[in-house]
Amino acid sequence: MTEAVEALREGEPVVMPFDTVYGLAADPYREEPTHRLYELKGRDQTEPSALVAWDFDYLLECVPELRGRSASLARLLLPGPVTLILPNPARRFRWLTGTNPETIGVRVPDFHGPGAEILERVGAVVATSANHPGGADPKRLEEVPEDIRDGAGAVVDGGELPGSPSTVIDLTGEKPRILREGALPAEEALRRLDAAVPSG
Repeated sequence: MTEAVEALREGEPVVMPFDTVYGLAADPYREEPTHRLYELKGRDQTEPSALVAWDFDYLLECVPELRGRSASLARLLLPGPVTLILPNPARRFRWLTGTNPETIGVRVPDFHGPGAEILERVGAVVATSANHPGGADPKRLEEVPEDIRDGAGAVVDGGELPGSPSTVIDLTGEKPRILREGALPAEEALRRLDAAVPSG
């Protein structure tokens, strides 16, 4: 884990376990590490990736504009296996927001073990699943493509993971929109949000 933390701080991408699947992570505070992550994954730079923080308060430090309505809604689902698309009026972390810097995808995982310890030590990472575009989401380290493992600055084995990617929910409009069903059933996510965002 120390090797992974050092690699992240040096700007290298790292393969590490999250609460859902194995992810490819990098230092989110500088543009170059995110570019390296995209190159290793083979991902188009126009595609967004998530800012993953170790806890909710730290997420608010990274993106202070999330306070207010956005934070209230996000607290209903985070920490948990969801990625939330939220307003990003200050265009923070624009190198990981794809073609729309006005919004940002954020995560706060609910997990323990080596991945959690790494994330707590670095505060936040930019992360995406450790596969090539269109590839299967890896729940075991050996399912991560060999070239990604070889190209990473560190590889951390967290055993077998649940294997379902995060549920992606857009909270930028009047009503929440499920963009991808994943580890948290859409029905459960909408139920939690219903008190704050009436479905009627």
